[in-house]
Amino acid sequence: MASDRPALSFGAKVRSLLAVVLGVLVMVSSQPGKSLAAEKPLPEMVDKSIVDSIEKGLNYLAKTQRPDGQWFPSGGYGTYPTVMTSLAGMALLAGGSTPESGPYAKNVRKAMYYLMRVAEAPPGDGLIAGAGAEGRSMYGHGFSLLFLAQCYGMDLDEATEKRLKLILDKAVAITAKSQSKEGGWIYTPEGQGDEGSVTVTQLQALRAARNVGIKVPKDCIDKAVLYLKKSQNPDGGISYSLQSKGSSRPAISAAAIACFYAAGMYDREAGGAKTSPEAEMVAKLVKYVQGRITPEGQGDYSGHYFYTHMYYAEAMYQRGGDDWKNYYPKMAKKLIQTQSPDGSWMGDGVGTTYGTAIGTIILQLPYAYLPICQK
Repeated sequence: MASDRPALSFGAKVRSLLAVVLGVLVMVSSQPGKSLAAEKPLPEMVDKSIVDSIEKGLNYLAKTQRPDGQWFPSGGYGTYPTVMTSLAGMALLAGGSTPESGPYAKNVRKAMYYLMRVAEAPPGDGLIAGAGAEGRSMYGHGFSLLFLAQCYGMDLDEATEKRLKLILDKAVAITAKSQSKEGGWIYTPEGQGDEGSVTVTQLQALRAARNVGIKVPKDCIDKAVLYLKKSQNPDGGISYSLQSKGSSRPAISAAAIACFYAAGMYDREAGGAKTSPEAEMVAKLVKYVQGRITPEGQGDYSGHYFYTHMYYAEAMYQRGGDDWKNYYPKMAKKLIQTQSPDGSWMGDGVGTTYGTAIGTIILQLPYAYLPICQK
């Protein structure tokens, strides 16, 4: 089979040579199979037990990647290969690897090329979902856009970078096109509806694309942020859907905090203006979430423990201060205690790829390698 990788230009050869040199330096300074997370000095609150847990998790993901670059759930229900591949790829990026450098560069590169092939397959309309995700294609699309945007510009040769930019441009276009009148998104591009979990997925993806220079319509993001604001209930939490309202959902509420912080909307303690209505709104949301989500899993997450903490951990990391310092050690301890001997976690009944990717992403937040989670 022909390789996805084109011949390198002179400039790209220089970048590739530098990547090789970096790889050699990493190999000299660490044992084979070790991510950059194992290097000294360790970030605050990260100790050897956490490093060991990260390494076991990343090694599990590397070993379970399929030859064509994709991951399946490895248990649980459905397949959703684009979601699983994107999450696993982001876990490896969070370990400091890129498509061209680091101990898991080969795995990241294979994941990137797999998703690029999915995006370019007929009809090639910009949707990145693939087989096994038809009924919930916007989840696969959102997470794929999120992962590929973070690969964009990372030591890529010129041809691959141009190819990836075209994919990202088309992916952003179909996301914008499928936004509902209210400003949210639903499970499929043609669904003409909206609900919170798909909406936060698209918002995170659009933020990642914008961060790397991909043109994202400002009104698209503004409408999505307004959608989440309108979805807030009197108790401070975010409802499942603006159209149907209903009770607040802890997982979606946690994700909304991360989205608001990314949009520059902060509560008072996290830097917001003291008199700002938006700051008051976010502060109320944070209070709702902190009263319902704990590393120990107290409260009703409706079977979405890993999903909830994926977003809650990001929100607390971005929030920083005592909230992050109180949360991270407890969450790390919980993850270490529940990790399987092979390095995996079974996540929310979805499978071990899902749980292991999320578990390692959370544990690696202090390293700040993953662009989407940087403050």
